[in-house]
Amino acid sequence: MTIPTDTKTEQATFGTGCFWCTEAQFQQLEGVLTVESGYSGGDKPNPTYEEVCTGNTGHAEVVHITYDPSKISFATLLEAFWLSHDPTQLNRQGNDVGTQYRGVIFYHNEEQRKEAEFYKKELQESGSYSSPIVTEITPFKAFYKAENYHQNYYNQNGSQPYCQFVVRPKLEKFKKAFAEKLKK
Repeated sequence: MTIPTDTKTEQATFGTGCFWCTEAQFQQLEGVLTVESGYSGGDKPNPTYEEVCTGNTGHAEVVHITYDPSKISFATLLEAFWLSHDPTQLNRQGNDVGTQYRGVIFYHNEEQRKEAEFYKKELQESGSYSSPIVTEITPFKAFYKAENYHQNYYNQNGSQPYCQFVVRPKLEKFKKAFAEKLKK
């Protein structure tokens, strides 16, 4: 997608486990211009998928979102983020285990940090979860785009068993929760 040069954009970077599920969800939201799957949070420049899968790079699988803040707020993206993963699981999401699958918000500015911390605190105090919320909130440093075959994965591979049994149910739940905020 080509973003018009007069469109003011901002970025958000979230880790919620496998980036295939999260990418498919955020692509549905009105105001989200691009969603790229990749890696963030580690020290190794330009890591490969195979390297990240070892759990030794420090990187998490993430989605890097470019959005139009006049159409969708960071608060709405946070709402979608918290719905898209179990924030009580440390270094895992479902069957995906390792630091590369940790729940994490990489904030791009002080306002994002404050909103993320506020939402996390409110969610913890709400009693919605019986276990502590362990999702990290940490400064954004760099994003490394994943290999091309990871991009737009669900849309290009929706008939694959993983997409049918893992991604699709999460996407359907997401669409119900955000019905009023989906692209037309």
